[in-house]
Amino acid sequence: MSKQVDTVNQSASPAEDDVLEVLHGLMHQLRARHLASGDEAAPGIGPMERKALRFFAHHPGATQSELVQHSGRDKGQLARLIAGLKTRGLLEARPDEKDRRVIRLHPTEQAHALYQQVQQQRKALSAKALAGLSQEQQQQLVALLKLMGRNLQALDD
Repeated sequence: MSKQVDTVNQSASPAEDDVLEVLHGLMHQLRARHLASGDEAAPGIGPMERKALRFFAHHPGATQSELVQHSGRDKGQLARLIAGLKTRGLLEARPDEKDRRVIRLHPTEQAHALYQQVQQQRKALSAKALAGLSQEQQQQLVALLKLMGRNLQALDD
């Protein structure tokens, strides 16, 4: 039996100098490896749940509406996701001190521990991806990618 090769995401003649194609391929590789390592660190927690936990780890006390705005995801989808995280004991809801109608979400200690594991694996993946690049090259890469992002953002302005 011969081995089949997946050619869905491969072009007939790869354009090595096409920056967007290179970035696209790189993002697929990073995402696949990140998802695989995330499954090891946080079994049973999906990619969107990890993103939500990361958001609340960086913005403790943020609201569901702020997550919706940040992620661009559907409000109903995120409401279900947050309910699941609360049920698992990873998020806790507390009323705002000034306006009791506003519910603020905070990661629990369990969520912080989980987040730290995922971050360690993320840093290890980053180190492997950047192997062979000097500190100066890494800084230059970040600066160039940020410039590309600003250029694309300017299209929306």
